[in-house]
Amino acid sequence: MRFTVLGPVEAVAPGSDAPGLAPRHRAVLAYLLLHAGVAVGTDRLIGAMWGPLPPDSARAQIQTTIAAIRRMLRASDADRMLATRPAGYVITPEPGQLDLDEFTSLIAAAPADSDDPAGTADRIRAALALWRGEPLAGITAPYVEGARARLNGQLLTAVERLAEVELARGRHDDLIEELSVHAAAHPLRERLCCQLMLALHRAGRQTDALDVARTFRTTLAEEQGLDPGHAFGKLEQDILRDAPDLRPPVTAPAKPQGISFLPYDVPDFTGREDELDGLVRLWSGSNGGVVTISAIDGMAGVGKTTLAVHAGHRLAEHFPDGQLFVDLQAHTAGQAPLDAGAALEVLLGQLGVPAKQIPASVAGRAALWRSELSGRRVLAVLDNALGADQVRQLLPGASRALVLITSRRRLTDLDGAHALSLDVLPAADAMELFTAIVGERAAAEPLAVLDVLQLCGFLPLAVRIAAARLHHRPRWTVAHLADRLRDQRRRLSELATSERGVAAAFTLSYQQLTPDQQRMFRLLGLQPGRDIGPEAASALTDLPLDEAETLLEDLLDAHVLTQHQLGRYTFHDLLREHALATAATQETPDARREALGRLFHHYLHTASTAVDHLYPEGRNRRPRIPAPDTPAPPPQDEAEAIAWLDGERANLMATGQYAARHDWRPHTGHLAATLHRYLLGHAHQGDAMALHALALEAARRSGDTAAEARTLLDLGEVHFWWHGAYEQAAEHYRQALDLARGIDDRGAEARARQNLGTLTTRRREYDEAHEHCAQALALFRELGDRGGEARCLTDLGIVHERRERYEDAHEHHRQALHVYRETGSRIGETIVLNNIGLLYQRQGRHEEARRQHRDALELCRRFDFPGDEAESLNALAEAARSMGDLDRAATEHEAALTLAREFAYRPEQARAHRGLAHVHRVLDRPGLAHHHARQALDLYTALAVPEADEIRALLTGLPPATDEPEPS
Repeated sequence: MRFTVLGPVEAVAPGSDAPGLAPRHRAVLAYLLLHAGVAVGTDRLIGAMWGPLPPDSARAQIQTTIAAIRRMLRASDADRMLATRPAGYVITPEPGQLDLDEFTSLIAAAPADSDDPAGTADRIRAALALWRGEPLAGITAPYVEGARARLNGQLLTAVERLAEVELARGRHDDLIEELSVHAAAHPLRERLCCQLMLALHRAGRQTDALDVARTFRTTLAEEQGLDPGHAFGKLEQDILRDAPDLRPPVTAPAKPQGISFLPYDVPDFTGREDELDGLVRLWSGSNGGVVTISAIDGMAGVGKTTLAVHAGHRLAEHFPDGQLFVDLQAHTAGQAPLDAGAALEVLLGQLGVPAKQIPASVAGRAALWRSELSGRRVLAVLDNALGADQVRQLLPGASRALVLITSRRRLTDLDGAHALSLDVLPAADAMELFTAIVGERAAAEPLAVLDVLQLCGFLPLAVRIAAARLHHRPRWTVAHLADRLRDQRRRLSELATSERGVAAAFTLSYQQLTPDQQRMFRLLGLQPGRDIGPEAASALTDLPLDEAETLLEDLLDAHVLTQHQLGRYTFHDLLREHALATAATQETPDARREALGRLFHHYLHTASTAVDHLYPEGRNRRPRIPAPDTPAPPPQDEAEAIAWLDGERANLMATGQYAARHDWRPHTGHLAATLHRYLLGHAHQGDAMALHALALEAARRSGDTAAEARTLLDLGEVHFWWHGAYEQAAEHYRQALDLARGIDDRGAEARARQNLGTLTTRRREYDEAHEHCAQALALFRELGDRGGEARCLTDLGIVHERRERYEDAHEHHRQALHVYRETGSRIGETIVLNNIGLLYQRQGRHEEARRQHRDALELCRRFDFPGDEAESLNALAEAARSMGDLDRAATEHEAALTLAREFAYRPEQARAHRGLAHVHRVLDRPGLAHHHARQALDLYTALAVPEADEIRALLTGLPPATDEPEPS
């Protein structure tokens, strides 16, 4: 686990599926990390997060946040790192896990009076390299401003220590740019200013040094009304008279460098430290004895040439015999790619070979090239390569050389090359690059800067062009630039200059593709989702699966697609826009609609098959989708079904939304009906609400009463089961019942009555519940709907249990369980097992009850039913409480509460709080009992159910609370 606060606050576990943290959670985590090893109480955390006026829910929010942090740590096997002590919470990262600890340790290991000044400087530079922008970036809380100022103070102290060491070593030239940046950012830092003045003076720039002094005096007087200190004044006078004691220490003369043809190294180069370190290690690992080749690939505009040139300049001292450069022009507008012979002529000329001595043949030039490099230490950058064939004859033979090749294609068939694929810039690096170009305006609008960077997709070329455009328009604000870039119709044209642009770079990449690859590229731009798999691409393009997968891999190698997950392909955002624009001009409207139709059909058919595996009892309620003409292999079992649905959920939602906006309304309705049980059963209630709302609008606009009734029932079930919005659910059910009667839709009528029966049972209106369920049962049996029959039998079993008719209850549950197992419904089996367990509890058969609930819990965890898992845990806890096992009851209720909170399952949150209130009352913990009872009362009151009165009675019977809830 790796924690960072010296930049964006992050918690990263390489190779782990640890969940991310919300901004508020990261703010709490950062505060704990800033006080690592020290116990922090709840009140202190509340003050840090909200200041003197916290909300009433502050304590509960802190507890929820701590639970979220623990879940994240647990997912990375690091849960012991955060402990609860009597004084509060304490986090103890291991050495190397927290960048702030590393920074402090490195600075402590770099004493100013060391006998090894070079080692001291290296340690300080290593410490400074841990900073990735503004500390505590990305979080807001009252404590942040003060903490950030303290951290920035530590940074400046380290910079000043480094400057002191380097000035003593005579390395003033290397310091000037670095000190200038920090002095500009902190113009009132006197020591920093003095060090910059001394470095400039030693570099022979007396006038510049005195300009810095005058600027400091003026700024200090205007902003603080003060004069500089004595040391500053003495240094200024010494510079004026060129005092001998200011002269640099005597150092060994620098070794003369060989020829260099490397292009200009941009002064605002930002980030890529890991990649640069990798190139340095790559050369170091070769012991300088053999040719080392690194092939740097990436999409257009990602900064391949910039990185290669910067690396070349950084490594230049290792190659005294020369640094060479040739542009192979694979993606240069208006130019044909340079052939090997022409490239060799350029390289040989750079080595000083007279033109008349260069052979005419390619083979002769290659032989001479290898001969000239024999025994030399040379670095060569072969930029903008089309492919491996173009560079093979340019590689040295037995030579101590480093060759850096850049290409938009992966050079997978270049033997012996070390591949380095560049991605877009991390957010912090992109912000640093933008700010370096724009200046103060960027610092004044950090949120707008982030908007611009996101709209640029963090692509370095796009960021540079956007920043340059703003820099040359002084009346523009960053927010204005962001607004212009939000217009997708002109975003690519905004990211262009007179010489180059993002769209132009993309066009050159597109032109290098084969016709089949170009068609795949265009059609992929049409698909509404964020990524795509080979099966969906096969449907979209109407190609065989193996051919579609080959084309996807080709586009991946050409860096017009990216891959963040095995088997999933996606666009950079700007390339997606380019693909869509290209499709609009090169594909007919009919071809575009047919391609989307094939894709939608594939998604709908595969989703239907997957949901049938998980919820077979409801198959006859869902629309039947015929197999497409070129069907992809569907999920074969429950495990494959849930994996496919989870993997494609975002894409399915995107197609539903697209269809609703673009006159594909039947698709939206069919998709909502198909996915309903999956979304409901797996806690995706937000997606369910959004998709059903679109489906309801589509049904009403098209006048499809049957679809309207079905969608109202689906919406009602989401309101009922997850939100506990019983009145809203009841209204949806009643509307659906009226519509179903009006069109004689007996299936919808049966389902509406069954849902009303469930709702009235929840309100303890058992006579009405029995009537609804009995009528629904008769209708379902008449229709042959086995799933509906089982649900009614279950509901009737609950009604009989509540009326203490235990034999009738057992019989109905037994029949329901038989139907569910016969139809293969795992969720139905889970529901009945829990209800049988509750029935056993009513009969005092607690061990048997726990056995039923454990079986239900195992099914929930095996098939990922989080809502029913929370129900099973609460039921297990209730049985344990009845048996007098209060510790176990408390543990299981807490687990249920955590799960119910995570998925916003309000009824089970209330149930867990109620159970914990009873447990803590018996354990004589009135503070905790009051806390949980009050939470339960708030929830039950909002749900408008009879349990609210029972909790009020419990609160009345509790002694007044004198203690606060313990941290949990």
